[in-house]
Amino acid sequence: MTPADRSGGTARRLLGGVRRAADAVGRAVQDAGARVATRGERTPGRQGRPRATTPRPLSPARVADDLTRRGYRFRTDDDGDVTGTWDGNRFWFLLLGDHDEILQVRGRWAGKVPEGARLAVLQAVNDWNRERVWPKVYARPEGEGLALYAEVSVDFEHGATDEQLAATVSCGLVTSSQFFSTVGAMTPGGPGLDDPS
Repeated sequence: MTPADRSGGTARRLLGGVRRAADAVGRAVQDAGARVATRGERTPGRQGRPRATTPRPLSPARVADDLTRRGYRFRTDDDGDVTGTWDGNRFWFLLLGDHDEILQVRGRWAGKVPEGARLAVLQAVNDWNRERVWPKVYARPEGEGLALYAEVSVDFEHGATDEQLAATVSCGLVTSSQFFSTVGAMTPGGPGLDDPS
């Protein structure tokens, strides 16, 4: 077997794993939609508020309603984007696409990457993206330093139920916070899980 054959086999195995993961996510979303559809038009949400169980178009108001139901503090910025901080990190809940059909939960790490940790952090970003589906993480130069971002994006071309919207928001906040905690633990003075900010 030549090195090219071995690398081709590795690529096929990796692509197969990615396809299986994507198929599993797709089945989970379909199953959640089927469960929701069989429960009727509306079901009670937290605090007794009805929750839509049929897909509806996304809107900043729907995102804000979901965050309010959870008791989270947030605001709407001058661009109309919903934003807030979780564990000291800034998050935005953006509607993208030609028809605002893509919900993106984007987080920016509050820490600073020291020059001595730059290579280790970039390797952590690469490792994270290779080993996990969510969130997509990346580093980009900002000012005189390196900023770290995490994004979870889901296309809801045909609308989303309240349950699907809530699952996407949770996925974005939880997985991004996990990444930020991982990076915080490896950078001197970086915010970690126990950071009270």
